[in-house]
Amino acid sequence: MSTTMPHRLFCFGLGYSARVLARDLLARGWRVAGTCRDDAGLAELAALGVEPFRFDALPGSALDGTSHLLSSVPPDETGDPVLSRYGGALARIARRLAWAGYLSTTGVYGDTGGGWVDEASPTAPSGVRQARRVAAERAWQAALPVHVFRLAGIYGPGRSALDQVRAGTARRIDKPGHMFCRIHVDDISNVIMASIARPNPGAIYNVCDDLPAEPSEVVLEACRLLGREPPPLLPFDTAALSPMAASFWRDNRRVRNDRIKNELGVTLRHPDFRSGLR
Repeated sequence: MSTTMPHRLFCFGLGYSARVLARDLLARGWRVAGTCRDDAGLAELAALGVEPFRFDALPGSALDGTSHLLSSVPPDETGDPVLSRYGGALARIARRLAWAGYLSTTGVYGDTGGGWVDEASPTAPSGVRQARRVAAERAWQAALPVHVFRLAGIYGPGRSALDQVRAGTARRIDKPGHMFCRIHVDDISNVIMASIARPNPGAIYNVCDDLPAEPSEVVLEACRLLGREPPPLLPFDTAALSPMAASFWRDNRRVRNDRIKNELGVTLRHPDFRSGLR
């Protein structure tokens, strides 16, 4: 990607993952603008070098000069908030966009009993939140020539098993054979930038590392790196999970990531959780 072209990314929802992408693009000479929900967020984004806007008060000129567009805003009970509020504005700039992306989740595949899925696998959401994601993906695909990124469990600085161990909140839940897939936040940016360099409108990409693993293994590795005694194994049936946590444990699947490598030429910076935690 040339740093001399006037690229401008506009991102709806500059949260944890999108801020890392913003950091990487700003370092390459891009202009980045995006939305947040409150005044504190406006100040944080400005400090990063991002042109900030409140999501609920976007001026008509906010999208001017946008060459690349990304949404990381999750759907709610009424649908996709970005399309509901700004669908008309997006339609007006669609033809001049060089690239558009939507951040989704591998949760759309539902439960496969530990079996593998790839981008050609059917969506089979097992809960309300996952069903909303499937609907949001379809709405974005109908609205723009968008690239869909189905993200596995996101971790990175400030949001990992290391932080849970340090805080004393880590638990090793014992449910043998129950697999989760993960992705380091730096590799989310890595994949998106590779897609920007090789646009394929309409493409869907699984964004995960090479090693599905039981969560207890990740906690054990974090304890090893920190020199801490690991918490005892807690049988799943007695874990007393919150409704949100229980929804993640409902699904057991392994996710293939061949497409990001074969089509986009991605080499993962952190191909497994051990590398990422280090």
